Amino acid sequence: MSGLKPVRRALLSVTDKSGLVDFATALAAHGVDLVSTGGTAKALRDAGLSVSDISDLTGFPEMLDGRVKTLHPKVHGGLLHRREDPAHVAAVNEHGILPIDMVVVNLYAFEKTASKPGVEFHEIIENIDIGGPSMLRSAAKNFEDVAVVTSVADYPALIEELKANNGQLTHETRWRLARAAFATTAAYDSAIANTLEAMVLEPKQPMPTLRIVESLKAPLRYGENPHQSAALYTDGTALGIANAEQLQGKELSYNNLVDLDACWALTSEFDECAVAIIKHTNPCGVGQGATLVEAYLRALESDPLSAFGGVIGVNRTVDEPTAKEMAKLFVEAIVAPDFTPEALAVLATKKNLRVLRIQPAQPSKVIKQISGGFLVQDEDRASVTAETITIPTRRQPTPEELATLLFAWKVCKHVKSNAILYARRQKGFGQSVGVGAGQMSRVDAAKFGAMKAVLPLEGTVAASDAFFPFADGLEAIAKAGATAIIQPGGSVRDEEVIAAADKLGLAMVFTGIRHFRHG
Repeated sequence: MSGLKPVRRALLSVTDKSGLVDFATALAAHGVDLVSTGGTAKALRDAGLSVSDISDLTGFPEMLDGRVKTLHPKVHGGLLHRREDPAHVAAVNEHGILPIDMVVVNLYAFEKTASKPGVEFHEIIENIDIGGPSMLRSAAKNFEDVAVVTSVADYPALIEELKANNGQLTHETRWRLARAAFATTAAYDSAIANTLEAMVLEPKQPMPTLRIVESLKAPLRYGENPHQSAALYTDGTALGIANAEQLQGKELSYNNLVDLDACWALTSEFDECAVAIIKHTNPCGVGQGATLVEAYLRALESDPLSAFGGVIGVNRTVDEPTAKEMAKLFVEAIVAPDFTPEALAVLATKKNLRVLRIQPAQPSKVIKQISGGFLVQDEDRASVTAETITIPTRRQPTPEELATLLFAWKVCKHVKSNAILYARRQKGFGQSVGVGAGQMSRVDAAKFGAMKAVLPLEGTVAASDAFFPFADGLEAIAKAGATAIIQPGGSVRDEEVIAAADKLGLAMVFTGIRHFRHG
């Protein structure tokens, strides 16, 4: 232990009050004077702790609806003066400034506020914390004398260190806390800058500066392979896979998280009850149904062999009948908006099964690192309807074929390119039949999707993520037994492909939209 410094006065002002009372109680037990603001002070007093208001320290009232309370020389002088510099000590004594040896601050939940659907501009602006980051930076700059605490997760270790050292903290601890504080303010400022910048950009105009500042949520055992290190970072919004609540099961792996994100994205395409089973980011089965269990059984029926060891995405609350069926299959993880207590009791019998509850995230940017930089694009949220398509063939699709084609199109979007997907309709609901994923040739994708089919291909429809450069891919699909196809169109050989479809008696739909998915 080296560089021990006592904590005699602490300023506490937190948004997240979990663990606050226990930590403040531990400080008070070492004779630390507690100074606080607003709701934090109330929480401490309600717990029976003696606490001074910030206005008692500054001699100036909180004002402007709380916008000005800690921005005062008696706060920042108390933080920034160097205790071993005689001139600094003389200056603070002259002006009646008391030393502050610890700051405990977590910031307004800006990112959570900014990500709320329909949030008003004024609410975003009011959730920009000014005093908090200022205190964090002052305290962190003077870490030789001041401890700065930004995370609830640090409370237990600090309580133990204060206990072990009679109310003092080491230089190593203060330095670690200072680095965390600067990382916190950097991430916070980046979130504000990104949000405000995005508000004034024209559609499809890129951000002038790419800022990626995420908080470490957890180290992972390894990456895609055991020799690769990996970690999970979070945007702090509590939304999406990175922030999903794990209700049971083993630690999530890198590959689990990638697959869970893929299956959640797929099931989120549907307003109807839908289930997707994913393996290596590609769907091996997707089903819809009047009930969740019906949708799950359709997804499983598509390819039960490939489903073994996969992950399951669900766009409804998982109920007991569905959980009982899921429990019959070995799967790595399940993600859903919620689970009934009865469903959780069933799934709890599978001790290693990872079960996650998720809150949907808003559309975001897709970022991919390449050597020397990054590629950034919008998420592929494009969709088509019966009103937006064109039908270039003589034969029109039947209403049932058209409904199935639109289902297949949504699923095909989530299959790696080149992609061909076969699907059918059962009792009014869509079901995948065969998936041809990630092939170098579109003809091979058509043949592979047919080869993978467990269910009958006769009378199915097919979806292609991009246009047919030649008629041979279309011919392979017709040979497999499909009666209709949906594809973007736009090839220089469209007329040749349309003529082939007419000759084969196929109905063909053009979407005008491509869904390449390269990884």
